[in-house]
Amino acid sequence: MKSVALSGNKRAERGTASANILRKEEKIPCVIYGGKENIHFTVNEIKFNKIINTPEVYFIDLDVEGAKFKAILKEVQFHPVTDRVLHIDFLEVFEDKAVTLKIPVKLTGRSKGIANGGTLRTAKKILAINGLPSAIPENIEIDITELRIGQSIKVGEIDYPGLTFLGAENAVVVAVKMSRAAVDEEEEEGAEEEGAEEEGAEGEDGDAPAADGEAKKEEAAPAE
Repeated sequence: MKSVALSGNKRAERGTASANILRKEEKIPCVIYGGKENIHFTVNEIKFNKIINTPEVYFIDLDVEGAKFKAILKEVQFHPVTDRVLHIDFLEVFEDKAVTLKIPVKLTGRSKGIANGGTLRTAKKILAINGLPSAIPENIEIDITELRIGQSIKVGEIDYPGLTFLGAENAVVVAVKMSRAAVDEEEEEGAEEEGAEEEGAEGEDGDAPAADGEAKKEEAAPAE
């Protein structure tokens, strides 16, 4: 998974009044935990918004006045009216310690069911996973090429090395549903085969009278 760098400054004071002053200065109060101690600091609001306003999931390389941390976003608090970021919780991660993240789903391939007029239904666009940082991808790729009408892919059917998928195994991630214009490929192929057999049978029946007619002509021809 990609990493993005973000720098911050330690907070000299804590509390609601101090936090409000920082926000007026376009600074967001933050805390990072998961390591030896919790560290309270601030980050620039504009720089953080560039990260939060993308669909990508990143590891964040934090630099808090020279102290380096590898972290993930654990929780972001937004203002209920303005959607402005009020507070950020970071979780420090370590290469030998599994973490839990929510990763976006990326569908690849063209489903056979969709080619036949079915409708694609994505039930889950994000999946919760657990694994070591080195095993976590940028997204969970799911190939839907072989998915026919009426078929689906469930959480328990997805296999990624080093990852454990959280949640119900029978939960549907993506499915192809029937639509009015849909034609099942197997039924379509069967109809084509039946049509070919009928044409072959008609050809055989049609040839027989012609052969009889030729034989009669030969019999009626005068001898030289």
